[in-house]
Amino acid sequence: MLHLYNTLTHKLEEFKPITDKKVGLYTCGPTVYHYAHIGNLRSYIFEDILKRVLQYNDYEVNHVMNITDVGHLTDDGDNGEDKMEKGSKREGKTAWEIAEFYTQAFQKNLKELNIESPTTWCKATDNIPEQIELVQTLIDKGFTYETSDGIYFDTTKFPAYGEMANLQNQELEAGSRVEIGEKKNSHDFALWKFSKPEEKRQMEWEAFGRMGFPGWHIECSAMSSKYLGQHFDIHCGGIDHIPVHHTNEIAQSEAAFGEHPWVNYWMHNEFIVLKNNEKMGKSNDNFTTLQKLKEQGIDPLAYRFFLLQTNYRKQLCFSFEALEAAQTGLENLRSKILKLKNESKKIDTTKLQEKFLEKINNDLDMPGSLALIFDALKNEEIDYETILQFDKVLGLDLDKVKEKKVEVSDDIQKLINERQKARENKNWSESDRLRDVIKALGYTLEDTAEGQKVDKI
Repeated sequence: MLHLYNTLTHKLEEFKPITDKKVGLYTCGPTVYHYAHIGNLRSYIFEDILKRVLQYNDYEVNHVMNITDVGHLTDDGDNGEDKMEKGSKREGKTAWEIAEFYTQAFQKNLKELNIESPTTWCKATDNIPEQIELVQTLIDKGFTYETSDGIYFDTTKFPAYGEMANLQNQELEAGSRVEIGEKKNSHDFALWKFSKPEEKRQMEWEAFGRMGFPGWHIECSAMSSKYLGQHFDIHCGGIDHIPVHHTNEIAQSEAAFGEHPWVNYWMHNEFIVLKNNEKMGKSNDNFTTLQKLKEQGIDPLAYRFFLLQTNYRKQLCFSFEALEAAQTGLENLRSKILKLKNESKKIDTTKLQEKFLEKINNDLDMPGSLALIFDALKNEEIDYETILQFDKVLGLDLDKVKEKKVEVSDDIQKLINERQKARENKNWSESDRLRDVIKALGYTLEDTAEGQKVDKI
């Protein structure tokens, strides 16, 4: 049985889908005003592992991911500049051009990390009518009020507001935060913002008698319900989404759709932090992109391997030293895979497969799964076909590992040829001497059925 940690209930639960063997999965996508940094990308690798584990358990996954290309303000309190407008000013391009460029950059990152594409991509700007309709539903049901700058959700009219984030133990009355402006309560949030008369926005639509644009939260409720229905299985994101974005999504969705739960399981990954325990982020200007890792010789899949060594619900401290160690570990794994492939032997791995399933079904225990695999490799208890089966979850492209052709100088090749002659003549002492000479020059030799295999130290 598959068990997942549900943020909503704060406990590990057996996964029971709404529809047998079918799963509706919604994952919060990027705000495409800048490159995704590697901290952002941890979310998408975690969600990819979740999706792969579900598929490994024979579930059919309907995966929906949004692209936020409007409505995400720089301040979660519904103030500040729209991030798309910010990106437009930074680069001297239109907001639409910014959105297209960084959407493509994000999708390229996913491919480099071997992250499976969602069943459905959905852009906020392509679903404005659905968002307007949802806001109108909330207006009609009496959950909103209007101010000079927008239409707001009244959180005091939704008794269960903030349960997932434990906000019910905080003061929700007006005045508990400073400068709430025209909002009635500090936690009330914008469903639709009105454009300021003195500003000409690049992305705005006419609705509710004014020109304006959607709030950040309404897009996810509108698009997830469009593609997955008003009740679906799993919703994912980073832990920073819990207190504001996801809390607000739950309130507006359950207020609009009725008494039944909107989502059964909520899952969140922890942050990537730096050595000083500081969160990596664009606002702190301390982020690293996948492109920067590549420029320093890091294989993107080494970053994926790095993340697999820590549970998704634990903070992970990033350093280039740790990442380089992960790259070495991945190369070690690849070399072992090649050896298995060349041996082509079959082993009864029934019990090993059962243990692997038990690990991944225990809240996506990837560190435990990797340990199991490395132990099996060490003890020669796994074959090539089985490890490729496991890689359907790991996503490390182990079936694409190929022998590396090592370039050697003419002088080294001459020594290799001399050693081969010594072996043919059964001159083992000379063969050993030449092998040591070659090793001192930075190369190792392995004697195989196909001949001498050379590798660089």
